[in-house]
Amino acid sequence: MRVYGTEIASRLLLGTAQYPSPAILAEAVAASGAGVLTVSLRREGGGGAAFRELVARTGCRLLPNTAGCHTVKEAVTTAQMARELFGTNWIKLEVIGHSDSLQPDVFALVEAARILAAEGFSVFPYTTEDLIVGERLLAAGCEVLMPWGAPIGSGQGLRTPSALRAMRAHFPGVPLIVDAGIGAPSQAAQAMEMGFDAVLLNTAVAKAGDPVAMARAFARAIEAGAEAHAAGLMPPRDMAVPSTPVLGLAEFG
Repeated sequence: MRVYGTEIASRLLLGTAQYPSPAILAEAVAASGAGVLTVSLRREGGGGAAFRELVARTGCRLLPNTAGCHTVKEAVTTAQMARELFGTNWIKLEVIGHSDSLQPDVFALVEAARILAAEGFSVFPYTTEDLIVGERLLAAGCEVLMPWGAPIGSGQGLRTPSALRAMRAHFPGVPLIVDAGIGAPSQAAQAMEMGFDAVLLNTAVAKAGDPVAMARAFARAIEAGAEAHAAGLMPPRDMAVPSTPVLGLAEFG
């Protein structure tokens, strides 16, 4: 996968919040093979020097995010602070519009994306599966879209698979990353089988009984889903089709 001119070897992007300990976080990251880690500046205050050293040792690319921001001003200011703290122009842009579902405010999202792109940020927008919103984000300067699968932390998987398929078809040359709501490796594999470029998740690994084993399971599922899509999945059929040919079989009178 290539985003903003950078090759990313792994199609799994992993969050760094809610792990039982820093040691388990480090082990889970290693087991996942993730190439990108998200870090929340607003919710965790940058994590402190020890946390920043830990994530630096993983060798992963950092993707700070604006989690917890509800206005354009909050999101832009948080992104500017994150750039200073982590030394990267990459930013996962979240502008939350609904406190319960954590659904993004797509109007504020587009405005914040336009401001940040003009300031030289490489914006990864957390958005809905709406095609028009996607068009507006690309016009604002985004080169990647991150539609939600379901509300953040819900584990519901892909709630609107038909809409996500439509988005994949509508933006064939745009990197698309399913972000939020993935709760099981099978759900991540489903996203990859649809042709999405990557999956970003956090809670499903961090809150698992064994985060390290779960990280490894997600890595395998994502790889399998991507390989299946590349190989060409058989289309669903309304009727049965025999796998053994009828012509040429012997007849018994």
